[in-house]
Amino acid sequence: MAACVDKWHPTHPGRLSKTSIYRYPPDLTTDRPPVAPAAASRNNGGFVSGDEVWDEVRAEAQADVESEPLLRKFYADLVLSRPSLESALAAHLAAKLCVPGALPQDALRDLIAGALAAHPEAGRAARADLLAARDRDPACDRMVHCFLYYKGFLALQAHRAAHGLWADGRAAAALLLQSRASEVFGVDIHPGARIGGGVLFDHATGVVIGETAVIGNDVSILHGVTLGGTGKQSGDRHPKVGDGVLIGAGASVLGNVHIGAGAKIGAGAVVLRDVPEGTTAVGNPAKAIGKKATLQGRPEEQPGVTMEQRWSDYVI
Repeated sequence: MAACVDKWHPTHPGRLSKTSIYRYPPDLTTDRPPVAPAAASRNNGGFVSGDEVWDEVRAEAQADVESEPLLRKFYADLVLSRPSLESALAAHLAAKLCVPGALPQDALRDLIAGALAAHPEAGRAARADLLAARDRDPACDRMVHCFLYYKGFLALQAHRAAHGLWADGRAAAALLLQSRASEVFGVDIHPGARIGGGVLFDHATGVVIGETAVIGNDVSILHGVTLGGTGKQSGDRHPKVGDGVLIGAGASVLGNVHIGAGAKIGAGAVVLRDVPEGTTAVGNPAKAIGKKATLQGRPEEQPGVTMEQRWSDYVI
């Protein structure tokens, strides 16, 4: 994976800059044991535990509590009392996805926590997803808001836990998480799908992703997008989406087609054929209307990161 270029925010000490690159940041791994909340120190208004993203989320939570005391218990239960992002995710998702009397919250929390612990790459990707949401979505000023309230982020993290279970041969448990996440969040991702880091599901309602789909790093997908199959064929039958791709609202990409790195798929497009890298495709059926004169090699300049949906910078 490419290295992360971390730059601290020039005017907000302790806040990661929006010039960060999101793919699997090596300095945001969970290899180091987290510091318990009671032992965490404060530095320039931010918590210090050795995990920059989680420190920032907790500092944002503390700031919200100080400005809105009504949130104190809610934030304490889900963020401030949790020693790590993984622990907080397991608790938060369990509270959302449990079924009283049938699927106990504690048991579901332990299931999700175990899946995340067995697959530390899921935690690294979740941190990249938080940074991506904060930096790409103008409506997301704080990562703690994404963590608590953004169903696209929560559905993606539920999938990461389900995918870990699927990879471990626990298909029934994985399908349980998929089903509950689909019911609660309105996002249906088969647990077999492989999804990279720094991924943003913007609004997310109605997103459907099939079993053999593959999504790269630094990808942004808007609401109503389908990455589906065609016909009844089995085997490898779903789309492969390269790094830095932007897929507009309501687009459908069908079959085992390849969307090249840095491509843009316009809103409402129906893609049935491969789209070369750096190309914009629109329409039904989708056709290429232009391609970057010079392909951008830097991840932060890719459409999936810039969220630039115009095509005026493309040549026919």
